[in-house]
Amino acid sequence: MKILVLVHEYPPVGGGGGKVAQDLAVGLQRRGHQVTVLTSAWGDLPSDASDQGVRVRRLWVARRTPYRASLLSMALYVVQAVRVGLGLLGKDRPDVLHVHFAVPAGAAGWLLARLGRVPYVLTAHLGDVPGGAPEKTRGWFRWLFPFTPPIWRGAAQVVAVSAFTQTLARQHYPVPIRVIPNGVPVQRLRPTQIRVHRPPQVVFAGRFVPQKNPLMLVRALARVRDLPWRAVLLGDGPLRPQVQQAIRQAGLTDRFVLPGWVQPAEVLAHFDQSDLLFMPSRSEGLPVVGVQALAKGLAIVAGRAGGLVDVVVPDENGALLDPDDEDGFAAALRRLLGNPAALQKAREASLRLAENFDLERIVSAYENLFRRVTRRAAG
Repeated sequence: MKILVLVHEYPPVGGGGGKVAQDLAVGLQRRGHQVTVLTSAWGDLPSDASDQGVRVRRLWVARRTPYRASLLSMALYVVQAVRVGLGLLGKDRPDVLHVHFAVPAGAAGWLLARLGRVPYVLTAHLGDVPGGAPEKTRGWFRWLFPFTPPIWRGAAQVVAVSAFTQTLARQHYPVPIRVIPNGVPVQRLRPTQIRVHRPPQVVFAGRFVPQKNPLMLVRALARVRDLPWRAVLLGDGPLRPQVQQAIRQAGLTDRFVLPGWVQPAEVLAHFDQSDLLFMPSRSEGLPVVGVQALAKGLAIVAGRAGGLVDVVVPDENGALLDPDDEDGFAAALRRLLGNPAALQKAREASLRLAENFDLERIVSAYENLFRRVTRRAAG
């Protein structure tokens, strides 16, 4: 099959959704399919390059940072993706479009499908669903929402990355939605052995934004300062200065490392040196770092939000708590960081749970879906 992928974020630009798009695109390319990606340019990244056999075309969208897309950059992405996509439809017609995020790529996918008579599959990641990340998108959806239903209705199939995303989307868009979770190459990521580090290392990976709740992380770890631990906070964003200030005020600058925005391979390298992923998020689809943490055998302490409930079994591989429950987070950290045997057991449980998210299964699910969609379109 020839597959044209529309996604406004693709590594090294963007967050977990872009990584999902990359893993699927590369996985399908390795199975013999021809995959082209239209995504956003940033910095000095090449405008036309190969990513493990996947053709990646980066479009100028006035993007200013790798970790955040402005409303202007998303609007420009729609315009550019339609312009370039129409050229590809004429020269090397794809069999199916794979659209990641109803906003903004969904608008480009809807237009290209109508103009080129090519079916599209829409994957919703939560932030593109009204109410999925209210602190980030509430203002946008006040005026965007009336224009979004055709995007969902026009898809040959809508996919949600978690049951939570599916349920929330159905409240706004009465269309059939199936769940295909995000996946990772479990066997490739699996460590040869698990051992609790001394001191244990806590890791956070994500944008420093209210949705990810990074200030809670600092407050909860400050409550267990009497235990031996170190923490690595991977990422960047508007809350970074406040996080740094909170660390200084707590007198914990010697216990925290903030490397900034890092490449996906660096995230995995930090996971290899860590024992526990701490993600006190307020909203999530199915975070890739959560699935990667399972495959790396990390215990997980997380906010009871969205797809995080799919990667944590309380009292087995970690804990799920209300994102504002500072006492609960501190108690969960104390149970794990203060008891190496309990931390070891939780890490081993994560390895077992990781099998549910093996990337080869997920790629097969999309491959079969694309085949059904193209057969229907041909018939």
